[in-house]
Amino acid sequence: MTSRATPDAIVITGATGTGKTELGVEVAECTGGEIISADSRQVFRYMDIGTAKPSAVLRHRVPHHGLDCLEPDESYSAGRFARDAWDSITQVNECGGTPIIVGGTGFFIRVLLAPLGPEPAFEPEQRMRIRSYLSGRAPEELKRWLRRLDPRRAEGLAGESGRQRLARSLEVVLLSGRPHSWWLAQPPETSVLRAMVFCLDLPRLELYERIDRRFDRMMAEGLLDEVRQLLTRFPATAPGLTSVGYAELISHLRGERTLEKAVEDAKRSTRRFARRQLTWFRHQLPEDTIWLAADRGRSELVDEIVRRWEERVTRPGLETSPPVASGG
Repeated sequence: MTSRATPDAIVITGATGTGKTELGVEVAECTGGEIISADSRQVFRYMDIGTAKPSAVLRHRVPHHGLDCLEPDESYSAGRFARDAWDSITQVNECGGTPIIVGGTGFFIRVLLAPLGPEPAFEPEQRMRIRSYLSGRAPEELKRWLRRLDPRRAEGLAGESGRQRLARSLEVVLLSGRPHSWWLAQPPETSVLRAMVFCLDLPRLELYERIDRRFDRMMAEGLLDEVRQLLTRFPATAPGLTSVGYAELISHLRGERTLEKAVEDAKRSTRRFARRQLTWFRHQLPEDTIWLAADRGRSELVDEIVRRWEERVTRPGLETSPPVASGG
């Protein structure tokens, strides 16, 4: 286990479209903070519009960490995020600043609040061969294999309907020779982050309306051209390009659906993604998470977060918030 002093930090999370980015910047300006992104798509270069990446203006106002770190055809795991985020957290603390974790990738937030064990190191070419092979298998087949190779992990993923986490666990078994559940049970590599967690919430209908309007703005800002340019450099199967919004527009550019249908499908997929995020937040965030109505004015939200934070950092004898259970 890495020995690191555990700093205080602010976490601002919530479903896509709830206004985390601008809110985080204003909170950072009021607290002398710096932003550490917890967004699994903003980590990719060249994917700016479709990931709602902070603008150059916002990044000039407040330092940001964890953006534009990878090519879209590279993979990024929660374990690597935790190590990178801790490097940034430590750097911000050493400069006397406040680390502010901003993003909606719940699993990234969880690995800071309840760290994972070490990850095995794999030879990239072997990993790509295994990943390519598994990509052609149906989720039910992946589940059947995992029940044979790692029953404990299969039980933990019993409710999974998608392939990503199933394939990841099989990849670990096949390449390391040990069950993924064994790796997850090892002592964590990083410390538990002591954080004050704020989660933005909106009535479902308003959230959906915001999501639809935001995607229309993205299209007006040139998202289709961004996708077209990406396809000249990277395959459509690259990890970054399988993201919601990008995948639907790629299908349009391949002639598989009209632009109107691609836009509507992207909005629908984003709404579904937001529902999954909300379910995750309600069950996985710490019990003392502070839920904030995102339809309040931003200045009001900033004032409340800053007030609560200042009360916390001046209050002696604060205990670490109970972490949520790990089990990636």
